[in-house]
Amino acid sequence: MNTRTVSVPTPDGTPLATDVCVPDGDRPRPAVLIRTPYGRDAHRAELRGWAAHGFAALAQDVRGRHGSPGEWHPYRDHETADGAATVAWVRAQAWSNGEVVAVGASYAAYCALVTALDARGAVPGPVHRDGVPDAVIAAVPALGLTETAREPGGPERLWARAGWWAAHGDRRDSDPDALERALAADPRLLEHLPVARLAERLATGLGRELPSWPRLWADRQRGRLVALGSAARLPLLAVGGTRDPFADDTVALWRDWGGPARLLLGPWGHRLTADRSVPDRARVNLGALYVRWARAALAGRLEPTRHGAIALGDSGRWHSTHRSVSPPEAERRWPFGSPTGLRLLHGAEFSADPERPVRSDDLAVPVGGGRADRCLLLSPPLPRPLDLAGAAVARINATADTPSADWAVRLTALDPSGRAAPLAFGIVRRTGPPGEAADITVPLGTLGRRLPAGTRLRAEIAGHHFPAHARNPHTGDDPVTATRLAPSRRTVNPRGSALHLPVVARRRYVEPVPEICR
Repeated sequence: MNTRTVSVPTPDGTPLATDVCVPDGDRPRPAVLIRTPYGRDAHRAELRGWAAHGFAALAQDVRGRHGSPGEWHPYRDHETADGAATVAWVRAQAWSNGEVVAVGASYAAYCALVTALDARGAVPGPVHRDGVPDAVIAAVPALGLTETAREPGGPERLWARAGWWAAHGDRRDSDPDALERALAADPRLLEHLPVARLAERLATGLGRELPSWPRLWADRQRGRLVALGSAARLPLLAVGGTRDPFADDTVALWRDWGGPARLLLGPWGHRLTADRSVPDRARVNLGALYVRWARAALAGRLEPTRHGAIALGDSGRWHSTHRSVSPPEAERRWPFGSPTGLRLLHGAEFSADPERPVRSDDLAVPVGGGRADRCLLLSPPLPRPLDLAGAAVARINATADTPSADWAVRLTALDPSGRAAPLAFGIVRRTGPPGEAADITVPLGTLGRRLPAGTRLRAEIAGHHFPAHARNPHTGDDPVTATRLAPSRRTVNPRGSALHLPVVARRRYVEPVPEICR
């Protein structure tokens, strides 16, 4: 195979550094295109893997990153135009048979999607005809500034965004450990107010400025790519992990996609890696899956339907899902304050104090003494194993004495020895008259787990989840610009409050690769 680096021209003349790996031989090939801000060098083995299976494979540094000149503005329109121009360039090459699969993970998935969905209207001239790929593989997609910066229910994702901007923002290369070093030097860094000016303090630890930080919080347009995907006709493979913070975006993209769509949701985090406890039979060779799916998609062999597979945690089982994972095929309700549901341990009344917030990085719960900082509930042990696949939700009847209140629900699985493991989490922001009781729905994400017999469920309801999420100041001010904090008194009414989990009623176990590729 032949590998070389070329410069691909864009509509404004900016040359993008692109590694091209072409199999030996003269016959034209289908192509795979990866456009990434994380460095094309990291994809060399992946390109060789595609080429070994007969594909021409390309990895390109997006403009302003690594080997490509220009200015990089995350999630701006240049990704659409540059992607369309690159697809058109690929189709014009002698080694190309005209077929292109756009592939990417995280931000690179965004690049692949905007090329597929927006290219026709973004670039003048002949790119209109040639700039759209034939299929898309989007893994753990980060769908836009708003989706990455805020939860669907409103609260700001502080830790993840500070870490990403410190590592990648306003620079040509990457420094993955930048935030950790800054926190080591300044442990209270993420407590800085206002959040909008956190970059000024962060710059001291980084030794450089982050001028794009405020724009991250100014963007509030959510759901654009999902809406565009509803009109798409090309095939989609959406890959995510039940432990990935963007899992619900992956599911939404698949659920609303207009063309043949497949979903693979494994027991993975954002890096698509599993815990060592996951047995071999639950593991998937994603490279081999991608090749098999791409061949089927380009040949038109995929059924014109929407289906996929969800891993049931570390059980080694995969559950078949069709059309949607929300609502689930069955649901089990755990009412609050019930001996057979979730028994209230303490905190029906609690104080949410942003000066002493419930922390996201500590699964321990306080025992005894002092005013409660959360509502704590516990279930009896499960009498038999329970398979969960689909969307979970908590519905609570609650009161806050402040005009704005965040409601964070954390669900933990306790094994028979008492060892805790995260199961589900959700957080929403509610505004309303102080002291007025309200029915609040907190989505808890998409679950894929098998809970063994003897497992107990522990639910925590709190007003903060810091530093993963910015603190609600409880003053009614925007948490991004607020500089004053106030405590909030909360009440949770067990009556009318319950946990709803998606139970697999009819076990449709499948092998994931054949299920995805049919």
